[in-house]
Parts: sequence; structure tokens; C-alpha cells
Amino acid sequence: MSAVLPLRHNWTLAEVNALFALPFNDLVFQAQTVHRQFFKPNEVQISTLLSIKTGACAEDCKYCPQSGHYNTGLERERLLEVEKVLTQAKAAKDKGASRFCMGAAWSNPKQRDMPFLMEMVKGVKEMGLETCMTLGKLDAGQAQELKQAGLDYYNHNLDTSPEFYGEIITTRTYQDRLDTLQHVRDAGMKVCCGGIVGMGESANDRSALLMQLANLPEHPQSVPINMLVKVQGTPMENVEDLDGFEFIRTIAVARIMMPQSHVRLSAGRTRMNEQMQALCFLSGANSIFYGDKLLTTENPEADADMLLFAKLGINPEQRHDVSDEAHEAALADAIKEQNTPSLFHSAV
Repeated sequence: MSAVLPLRHNWTLAEVNALFALPFNDLVFQAQTVHRQFFKPNEVQISTLLSIKTGACAEDCKYCPQSGHYNTGLERERLLEVEKVLTQAKAAKDKGASRFCMGAAWSNPKQRDMPFLMEMVKGVKEMGLETCMTLGKLDAGQAQELKQAGLDYYNHNLDTSPEFYGEIITTRTYQDRLDTLQHVRDAGMKVCCGGIVGMGESANDRSALLMQLANLPEHPQSVPINMLVKVQGTPMENVEDLDGFEFIRTIAVARIMMPQSHVRLSAGRTRMNEQMQALCFLSGANSIFYGDKLLTTENPEADADMLLFAKLGINPEQRHDVSDEAHEAALADAIKEQNTPSLFHSAV
């Protein structure tokens, strides 16, 4: 095995563009080689995402059906009751999730909501699940409160490059996002931070996004790479599709630049056939969202993911710091039991 290279936080745009320009086979081989230095090659971390407050967001993110600026037919909902959230978390755990993510369509949480959010975190933690939230912008005090409640991860994406950002969002600055990430790190929580590709950005913008992520003071522990899900009623409903190989290259370059991070194959998987998802896993993706919905957009059903895992010989990544891992072991056994010749039909 080749020597493990030190983590870098000083990538240049030219270096990132050079990675993207590698022959496809060479890039994927390099990414898989790096991946095997830090992770078990046939394990994928499983998360479930629940919208705990839907719609009527004040931000104008052009890709988002939850923005109050666009008419997407999405029904507005208030913050879910704590018990309803915990019921969903229990169901996610029973289906094999090891991390439960809770998302609210807010510019930022109001102080009156903080006690309910902290109860959600505490309840999910007591089940033995990792906890993650995405609530918009945080101040230092809110980050500390969430940490004290036991929140493990906070998601706050950069979305795209600094240069393209103004074409996508005008109600929040790039620096606002960086400040929230700093508050999260200062509070001692782990960072989940990635972006969206296929929004009409240039190849340079995709490189610049990954450069921003890798050059943060610490690499995000989770890096979700989202393919734009085009929603009718948003300004991006007719954006030209991104080439699938370009998406796979983005996964591979993220893996090389942030070798210790979980790289999550996130939104947009319903547009990817099994072969494309397999190439993403080969290129270093080792995390997915599991379940039939991501906040408000579609996601492959859990059974479909289980069948794909069986075809590829992939098992759910198991946690070793929780009180009850039986659900993960049971899911792994279920996948192995389904790994029969009848599963190996041509994928569509």
C-alpha cells in the first residue's frame, strides 16, 4: 500500500482542475486507492433525513422548493412535535439507519424553538443514533446549545463556488455560511458540508467548490455531493442536465482531496441507474440517505437500496460507539440473505 499522504488545506484551482482532467480510469483508480487507505471499501454509512419544518423559507435559493419566493405547490407545515420526530427516528433505526438528520426550512432558528430542537436531539441520541440537524444560519450561542443537547453533526452546505454563489442565492452571503461553519466547529460539533452540482455552473465552479471545502480549517466530516433535483416552479426547473461522468468525477475528486471525510452520494439518486451509483461508490462515495424522501424531493426506496447493496456486496457501515447496534447487524444479515442469483438481473 502506498504511503498515506498528509491532509491538505492549501489546494489551488489549477491543482483541482488537473485532477478533473485526468483520464476517467486513472481518476477513479486514484480515488479508490485513497479511499481504501481510510475506509473499509465495501461499507457505506446510512443516514435518514426528516423534514421537521417544511416550506415558507425566507431564503431565495433558486434550487429549493421550500423557498417562500417560489410557487411550487409545496404545503407549508409548522415545526413537528417532538414525539412525532422520535417516532420517525425509531422507524429509521429499525430500517438500518445509523444517523438521523433533521432539517427545518428556516433562515435561522428562533430562540423559542431551541428547547424543542434540543429535546429532539436528546431523544434521538437516547436511541443510539447519531444526530444531525440543518436549521439554517446559527449564532455562536445556538451552536453551543445544540452541542450541549448532544448534537453530533450540523449540516450547512456552501452550495457552489464563491464566484457562482450570487447567481443562486441573494438573501445570504457566502461569508454567512462560513461563519456558521466556524460556530459549529468552535462548539465542538462535526461539520456536514458540501454542495450541489448541475445548477448551470461551470467546470471551474465545481473545482472551486471542492477547493473551498478542502481548504476549510478542518475538512468537513461529511461531504454531501448533490445532483440538482429540478422542481417545477423554481427558477432552475429547466436547467440543462449535468453529464453523469462529470458527476462521478466530482465524487472522485472530493474523495482525493478530503480522504478522511464521508463523501455522501446525496440528492438526485432517483435519476441515477444502478451502474452510475456503483461507479460513484467505486470513486469513493461511502454514505447515502436511506428512505423514500429527502426533505421534499424523491429518493430511492429503502428496499431498492438494499437490493443494490446486495448486488455490489456492500454492507452498512457499523458504529461502535452506540448502545444498540442490533439494527445494523440485522440489516447486514438481511442484505446477505438476499444476495442470491435471482437478484442479478440486468439493471435499468
